[in-house]
Amino acid sequence: MRRAVSRWEIVGFSINDVIGSGVYLLPAAAAANLGSASTGAVVLAGLAVLLLVLCFAEAASYFDKPGSAYLYTREAFGERVGFQVGWMTWLARVSSVASLSVGFSRALGFLWPAANSGLGQGLAIAVPLLALTAVNVVGVKGGARTAVFLAVTKTVPLLVFIAVGLFFVSVPLATSVEPREGGNLGSAVLLLLFAYAGFENTAAPAGEFKNPRRDVPFALFVQIGVVTLIYTAVQWVALGTLPGVADAQTPLANAAARFLGGWGGLLMTVGGVLSILGTNSNTVLAGPRYLYALAQDGFGPAALATLHPRYRTPAVAILTQTAIALPLAFSGSFEVLATLSVVARLATYFGTALAVPVLRRKLQAPENAFRIPGGPVIPLAAAALCVVFALSAERENLIAGAVALAVGFVLYRFQRKPDGKAALG
Repeated sequence: MRRAVSRWEIVGFSINDVIGSGVYLLPAAAAANLGSASTGAVVLAGLAVLLLVLCFAEAASYFDKPGSAYLYTREAFGERVGFQVGWMTWLARVSSVASLSVGFSRALGFLWPAANSGLGQGLAIAVPLLALTAVNVVGVKGGARTAVFLAVTKTVPLLVFIAVGLFFVSVPLATSVEPREGGNLGSAVLLLLFAYAGFENTAAPAGEFKNPRRDVPFALFVQIGVVTLIYTAVQWVALGTLPGVADAQTPLANAAARFLGGWGGLLMTVGGVLSILGTNSNTVLAGPRYLYALAQDGFGPAALATLHPRYRTPAVAILTQTAIALPLAFSGSFEVLATLSVVARLATYFGTALAVPVLRRKLQAPENAFRIPGGPVIPLAAAALCVVFALSAERENLIAGAVALAVGFVLYRFQRKPDGKAALG
């Protein structure tokens, strides 16, 4: 693989994966469950996710290969556990590609009504996904630059919303929002967790980063700081400028229209469309790196572990993921797979948190490796946090996760003997 991606490109990639369409809906959903306390809850959620970010940062500083959580858990606990984490993580990625592609067509429908049905919808789903696939086949540098560009274009509308909206905030309004009757704390917990989700994919393409052991931890810390600040400010402005925010279908567009006029609502709508496209760009880039890493260890066809002879990208893995995601997006069955993302992400987080103390004992830390202070305290606290999140999940999510794990146990038995030459392309 070509090591072509620089530190600040990794930062852009990381931010792009976390700030998705959820931030455009977060103010209403959080207010419905927590009322005025939602602003503080956003901050607390950022601090809680920081525990997980610290675990990923230390684990990433040990390796310069692709695979992220799959690699960390495999080295810590062996192939069986590593495979399950890698399998669950990739399931979350492919379902995400499908659901984001459909979400993009629906969001685009606000600007181009033809995207809501028929041929227009088909084109709105397929054309962006195929374009992102082509960009990532041609080279990781192009994929990373696309992610950075989309990270900037999706963040600018949010910064405009914050910078102008702060002057229109009514503090009494922001501090008097009541949660909707029947608001659910468990739903709020998961909502806030998954608003910050996506950071775990930062190290998935580490084999193509110039200095992943140093740059991935840096990118993770910048990302959690930037995202927490943006989310907190967005929540405060939405609460303080939009009466009835808990019932708004498009809270940021509605709020922006109040203090910026019609063009403000349009700006936030465009931002939402670009936000979905940006997150999908990252998923198209990161997801195939899990397939590539799994195939290198004998899980799946050997072709998935090959690199394009010219572009040095895992082209077969990229095309395979798109070939699976596209029919799911067209068929609508992606909604079933999307329920897996809750448990799949928790398996990724839980496995990595527990892996950190084991990696410390098993591996010799590279020079200048990042080390979480406090010994095993933070990794164990992060693992306990995952248990709390799991207890907050819907029963359907847990059942879907259990079925996926069972399928993973079956697939594990079909491991082929890895071919050391396969990865050379």
